[in-house]
This record gives sequence, C-alpha cells and structure tokens, in this order.
Amino acid sequence: MTEQLKEIAIRLMTLRQIMDVTQEEMAQVCGVALEEYRAYERGEKDFSFSFIYNAANHLGVDVVDLMSGDSPKLTNMCVVRKGKGFKINRRAAYDYQHIAYTFRNKRVEPFIVTVEPKPEEDIPVKHEHEGQELNFVIEGCMEFYLGSTTTILNAGDSVYFNSGIPHAMRALGGEKVQFLAVVMGDCGK
Repeated sequence: MTEQLKEIAIRLMTLRQIMDVTQEEMAQVCGVALEEYRAYERGEKDFSFSFIYNAANHLGVDVVDLMSGDSPKLTNMCVVRKGKGFKINRRAAYDYQHIAYTFRNKRVEPFIVTVEPKPEEDIPVKHEHEGQELNFVIEGCMEFYLGSTTTILNAGDSVYFNSGIPHAMRALGGEKVQFLAVVMGDCGK
C-alpha cells in the first residue's frame, strides 16, 4: 500500500463521514460491492478513475481535492505547462495528468491520458461514471470499447460518448497512445 493510496483512503472516509453518507450508499454510487468499498477506505485497493470520479461527485468535491487534499483556488484562469499536470497514476498501464487542477468549480475534468501497450490477450476492464466524455487521440492508435461496440481510433480521431455505459481503451500496434479526455458530469442536471 503506497502512502498516496493511504492518504486518499483517509480523505475518502473522512469526507464520507462529514457528509453523513453510509458506506453502503457510497458502494452503490461507486458501483462496487460493500466489502470492496471498505477495502478502498482502508487503503487496501487501488482506485480506478471512475471510482474516484463517482465518489468525488457524490461527496460534492473536485476529483483533485480527493486525490491530493489540495483545494484549487483559481476561478478565472489556470495555466498548466506541458508535462506539469497533476499526475494521477492509478492503474498500471494508464497515466493521467489533470490539466486544469487549480481551477475551482470546473464544469469538466480535462486530462491528458497516456496508455502503455499491453499483451493482446489482456482485455481491458470497463468502467463507467455518470455524464459524458470526449476523447481526442493526440498520438498513437487505440481500440475503444463502449458497451458491446469496439472502434479503432487514430491520431486526430475523437469519440464523444455517454460515460454511463461501461467503457475502456487499449493501445494498439505495440506503441503507447496519448489522448485528451474531457469528462463532463451529469449533463442532464
């Protein structure tokens, strides 16, 4: 268990208790079994982005607040230099950089995501979260999964989708893929 994982777990548990939300409710919101949710709060299980996104949204905080413990302070503009986004390395083959992490009250969560190639037989785990998402491929080629649909996307291609449908992606051609992911909360509210 890493120090960062323990810190996120403590923030998650503390926020849940402050908001007077039960572990059962959080498990349901995050789409996991109760015992799995408890393992997250104990810092025993690594977080997927979908889990963090759903938990932060339900608790009324920014994703970065939950990940870092630092609350953004800027409301008019934030500049993030190349390669200086807030790094979120939650899963083995995925590297997320939040590129608006100092902006308060965002309507979207923008990330530069880098996915390393994995063996062809490794089927990616699909995740879901409420809202909509735009992925724009910057470099490389990826296989994108949405429900039972599979699409190949190359540099310059984009996909806009309902992120409440289980989705995943994987790098193709033995090369990493990098894309801009813009996650929008529940757009129906």
